[in-house]
Amino acid sequence: MELKEMVVLVSRSGRHLQRYNKGRRQVVGCIPYRYKDFTELSMVDEDAFEVLLISPQRKGKGLLFPKGGWEKDETIEDAAQRETVEEAGVRGEVECKLGTWYFENKSGDTAYEGHMFPLFVTEQLDSWPEKEIRERTWMSVCEARRLCQNGWMKEALELLVSRFTSQSNRTKGELYPGIERTSSGRATILPLGCRAQLLSLPLPSSTEEA
Repeated sequence: MELKEMVVLVSRSGRHLQRYNKGRRQVVGCIPYRYKDFTELSMVDEDAFEVLLISPQRKGKGLLFPKGGWEKDETIEDAAQRETVEEAGVRGEVECKLGTWYFENKSGDTAYEGHMFPLFVTEQLDSWPEKEIRERTWMSVCEARRLCQNGWMKEALELLVSRFTSQSNRTKGELYPGIERTSSGRATILPLGCRAQLLSLPLPSSTEEA
């Protein structure tokens, strides 16, 4: 993964382009992930990768994955990438959507439709638009379960783990999902992609701070 310095990036502001669906504000976010040291060949399933969480704008308990409003002049994948760059300072490959969630803010006066994607990180910036107001932390899936403050984001994380496990079961004999040997015997890191996307029943609505 490359570490690069940001040249010029600024966060979008205002909500005049914000998308709504049946009165619900549409938001989109990512679970940024990367593989651990793939020389440790005993690693399988969720132990093979780690995820990136960020601190909320309003100081409080818990962490969250980057997310924000989906605007009318961009695709949903572009919105996911943009929000991840603005809030977490990483870029990468946006993969197949994990799901859609319906929730409200704590006061109950705003309804949301949230879409979450995995993002295989290929570039980490040392400066990004919200660096001064957020901290970012790479951690294990186990730590993320404990520290993530939003229930719907935890559900998205479990779907990512399930996708990883499914691909692991289909690729026995390889190093582990996302790693393959080249003809020279070297290992190459690959994103999970969409091959093992799971179909699941609709998830229940939840009430969370957006």
